[in-house]
Amino acid sequence: MSTNVTLETVKNDPQVQAYIRRADQNLEVVGYTEHGPRHCGLVAKVARRTLLELCLTEREAELSAIAGYLHDIGNVFNRINHPYTGAVLAHSLLRDVGMELDEITTIVAAIGNHDDDGWEPISSISAGLILADKSDVHKSRVRNPDMIKFDIHDRVNYAVNKSFLKIDKEHKTITLALTIDLEISSVMEYFEIFLNRMLYCKRAANFLGTQFSLVVNENELL
Repeated sequence: MSTNVTLETVKNDPQVQAYIRRADQNLEVVGYTEHGPRHCGLVAKVARRTLLELCLTEREAELSAIAGYLHDIGNVFNRINHPYTGAVLAHSLLRDVGMELDEITTIVAAIGNHDDDGWEPISSISAGLILADKSDVHKSRVRNPDMIKFDIHDRVNYAVNKSFLKIDKEHKTITLALTIDLEISSVMEYFEIFLNRMLYCKRAANFLGTQFSLVVNENELL
């Protein structure tokens, strides 16, 4: 076993690539927003940046990035309970690339707790993943713009022109700043489907010793 497994090691693994690709294809069939390499890569990037900007260790940031890249892999089986099936699958994949068990258990625990219907943030790696995952709301995730007339999730995502997670270590705040086209979707619709996610972000931010806020079109709402 090795302590040198990195995000690049995981991203370049053929098994990981195949599972993520198939998971995203499965979600596309049933009409879900994009959950493929774009989403996985962005979540990994934001999770790492969040922990580094809060001055956690390089290794904690790397583990959170790996958890971020693998967090939705359970969708290859089914959307239902995908955090738990994904954690089990990630265990096998990380063993295959030679990661040590202590780090594997940290990552699978983060994956198993990344949805807002799960437990609570249980580590800095977990908190970084939660904040990065729930902040990825953007029009580029919508596969079929015609569906925004019928599906609230597509409509809300398609209305978001800009999404950025701001970390302020000095003031101990984490802010999700969104720019929403109100002609496409209302702020009320955003809260209708994402309120639980924002509350989960608040708990993740608190775990990291910070306060979470939501700013939409330069107005603080949470």
